[in-house]
Amino acid sequence: MLPTTPYRGTRDFLPPEMSVRQQIFGTMFDAVERYGYTRYDGPILESAEIYEAKSGQEIADQQLYSLTDRGGRRLALRPEMTPSVARMIAGNVNSLQLPVRWYSHVNCHRYERPQRGRLREHWQLNVDIFGSDNVACEIEIFEVIHEVMSSLGATRDMWVLRAGDRAVLDSILRDVAKIPQDLVPRTMSLIDRWEKMPREKLRAEAEEFGMEGPRFDELAEILASGSEVLSRLPEDVREGSPLVQMMDGDAKDLFVFDPLIVRGLQYYTSTVFEVFDLSPENNRSLFGGGRYSDLAGLFTTQRIPGIGFGMGDVTLADFLETHGLLPEPRTQVDAAVIPVTEELFPAAREVAWLLRQSSVRVSTPLELRKLGKELTRADRSGARFAVIVGDEEWQDRRVVLRDLAHQQQELIAIEELPARLITLHHEA
Repeated sequence: MLPTTPYRGTRDFLPPEMSVRQQIFGTMFDAVERYGYTRYDGPILESAEIYEAKSGQEIADQQLYSLTDRGGRRLALRPEMTPSVARMIAGNVNSLQLPVRWYSHVNCHRYERPQRGRLREHWQLNVDIFGSDNVACEIEIFEVIHEVMSSLGATRDMWVLRAGDRAVLDSILRDVAKIPQDLVPRTMSLIDRWEKMPREKLRAEAEEFGMEGPRFDELAEILASGSEVLSRLPEDVREGSPLVQMMDGDAKDLFVFDPLIVRGLQYYTSTVFEVFDLSPENNRSLFGGGRYSDLAGLFTTQRIPGIGFGMGDVTLADFLETHGLLPEPRTQVDAAVIPVTEELFPAAREVAWLLRQSSVRVSTPLELRKLGKELTRADRSGARFAVIVGDEEWQDRRVVLRDLAHQQQELIAIEELPARLITLHHEA
């Protein structure tokens, strides 16, 4: 027999789980749309080249699900959405009124070792602004993150948004730490893993690519100083950094400056940021993003800057569970309409149709069972009401409305049923 388990690193979602996911996703969509973002979508298959060019070596060389179609074209299951949306923006730039605010919710695939917070398939909320270099974009993206987290019930003591600037970090390495230019890329890669590896391993790796021990110690001291290092940078670097501008204005409370935030994706050019869970039980990065000065340059000569973030459902679920914020599954049925005989099935469908016209979610039996079993089934399904269609009552176009939560019932004419049921539901 074939296995019933899903492919490793992917998940099945049964109705109770889907109910929880729909509530979470719906809450996030509402929060994003309050800022004027409109939803888009794109294909799950893309040319493998766009990821090899822009997603970074780890994704392109190790995590890409790739294939060759019958026409000899090299394709990949999307590991992320940013290259795809860049292609879409570039292909439609002449019909768009830039800047644009777009968001999507798509599934992505990466071949990596499944573990807590990481699977091979995940769903990701992507939020982007394309077509502006203004610092107002950073401010708004950070505000959207706060709005999304707040709407999910998270308070400021549960999480923190840490942000860095790659241009600033480059200046820190060159102008303050005096790192030779040929060592800067390797040093940035090292910093990206600064909090994930023991200090001695970091030191050993630094020595392997040419950074002496004293210089490594000096770099560690500089990085530990946080925002204090900014005063040691050239004036033009400080003036050109959106984060420094924000720290000097009224948006400084939206984030914490952290030079350790690098982000591994190659297309980020300036602002980079990550949201971290502050719980000791789940002390990790949840999601992040950054600014790209010209991601669409793969597809057009027109320069189109942007900034955005991607928020995966796996780490988000871990965060919500850690803080007791996961919603309870919701029933998909408000009322069960139950005929007591085979001959009353058409009458039950008529009653169900009447209720559905008033947006009441209704189920009806697909085969005849004893009334007691149907009432138990309705109660276990989460239905609040049972509408019993009996022979004598139906002769007068009436039914029995039973409140399953309070074990009360009443006889009611069917034309009065929808309003009565809705009233009782709202009084609960």
